[in-house]
Amino acid sequence: MPSIVLSGLSWSKPDGDHILASPDLSFGPERTGLVGRNGVGKTTLLKIISGLLPPYAGSLSIEGNVVLVQQMLDADPHETIADLFGARQAIEVLIRAENGTASLEDLAQADWTVNKRILSALARFALEAEPDTLLSQLSGGQRTRAALAAAIFEEPDFLLLDEPTNNLDRIGRQVVIDLLARWKGGVIVVSHDRGLLEHMDAIVELTSLGAKRYGGNWSAYQAAKAIELNAAEQSLAHAQKTADEIDRKAQVLAERHDRREASGTRKAAKGDLPRILLGRRKSNAQASRGKGAEVVERQRAALDTVASAKARIEVLQPFSVHLPATNLPAGRAVLSLNRVTAGYDPGHPIIRDLTFSIVGPQRLALAGPNGSGKTTVLKAIAGEIAPFIGEVAVSVPSAILDQSVSLLDRSETILANFKRLNPGAKENTCRATLASFRFRADAALQRVDTLSGGQFLRAGLACVLGGPSPPSLLILDEPTNHLDIESIETVEAALRAYDGALLVVSHDETFLDNIGIDANIELPARQG
Repeated sequence: MPSIVLSGLSWSKPDGDHILASPDLSFGPERTGLVGRNGVGKTTLLKIISGLLPPYAGSLSIEGNVVLVQQMLDADPHETIADLFGARQAIEVLIRAENGTASLEDLAQADWTVNKRILSALARFALEAEPDTLLSQLSGGQRTRAALAAAIFEEPDFLLLDEPTNNLDRIGRQVVIDLLARWKGGVIVVSHDRGLLEHMDAIVELTSLGAKRYGGNWSAYQAAKAIELNAAEQSLAHAQKTADEIDRKAQVLAERHDRREASGTRKAAKGDLPRILLGRRKSNAQASRGKGAEVVERQRAALDTVASAKARIEVLQPFSVHLPATNLPAGRAVLSLNRVTAGYDPGHPIIRDLTFSIVGPQRLALAGPNGSGKTTVLKAIAGEIAPFIGEVAVSVPSAILDQSVSLLDRSETILANFKRLNPGAKENTCRATLASFRFRADAALQRVDTLSGGQFLRAGLACVLGGPSPPSLLILDEPTNHLDIESIETVEAALRAYDGALLVVSHDETFLDNIGIDANIELPARQG
């Protein structure tokens, strides 16, 4: 039976920084979701299993063949769909046969059905394209679909998928979910898409300490983590109770020692103590100091236990934050688009005759297939492009967090950015707000260009929403792309605490549900 077994596997960067902490894992013909913070080694693990990277230490045993589908971020300008399928030569033979230039060897080796099989594989992923189509002509989502189709084409025993739904629209996401539901082999999926993870048979959580396997889908994993949080809270309560008891005993001992010392000093001053009792008093004092040192050590150990228990809870406990109110009235006009036609070429507009509005603290999602013009709408609202026809009116203070969080100055610290974007905020307010977003003390002094993706967006939210006067309208463009799940949940918590209006572009249905979207504005697919 096909299997993958990892024992004590580890990998290190050239600078010696360890990425994988010797996980012992096994995978069979089931669907496994691989989750964990960004940078913990999820993609590295897939590359080791696929043979793209050698392990630094440990062993890897594979029964069966594996295919890795990586994130399709860039495309070789000369690479075609046929190259993804490993079928360029086979198709060139067919072209020569059609042109009458094929050799006898060509005709003997020709795969006459390869073109048809490739088209059929692409159709399973709702992609209509010829095998000679350049990958550079496809959108990111289309390239991902083509790569998935090519992986299935090889009929592997194991599929290794790295964020397969990251660039896909709603239809593309459903295609991937349907594929995995039908797939009979093994699948290891690195994903932050909780909707996709609901269809897993097991979840493996990768941390800096190793790996832990949880049976069941994402909901089962969350339930198990809730039990762990409850146990951690009980451990903290017990540790705090023990520390308080030790403090109480230390106080009693100190007060008793002080009374004895005071009484002995008075008697010694009067000359009431025999010499033998003076010696005993000295011995008692030494014993008392010994007990005091023991109590101090117990106090130190108890405080360490409390600190450890608190740190464990902070890791497990969902993020929450309190934000200043926008005081946006329910009937206040916030945003309106009236019959807007816009794009970059007047002869070929991307959006046509678009009308919608936001009133009061409404929360709208801008939806539609890839290429339908969602980002173009946001640029028209931001004033980056002017509509060819129609009007855009933003009637309240607003802020846009695009995918690059461009409002942050990457060369400055988080604290400096907060002060720049909130010039009226006092130092204590700045520090307290950033601490509530988990940028405490020196963490607030990190330069923005050193932050991870999740920290980056969290810093943007802190600077925009945490100031004394947050904007009444917040616009977000694919905020969950390239974030780990913990970071996504942090963003959700911040947006739930925000009482202003929201306009969000996102394909992540779970994210949209969790931030309380009221309605969708559906953009049609572009024609031509």
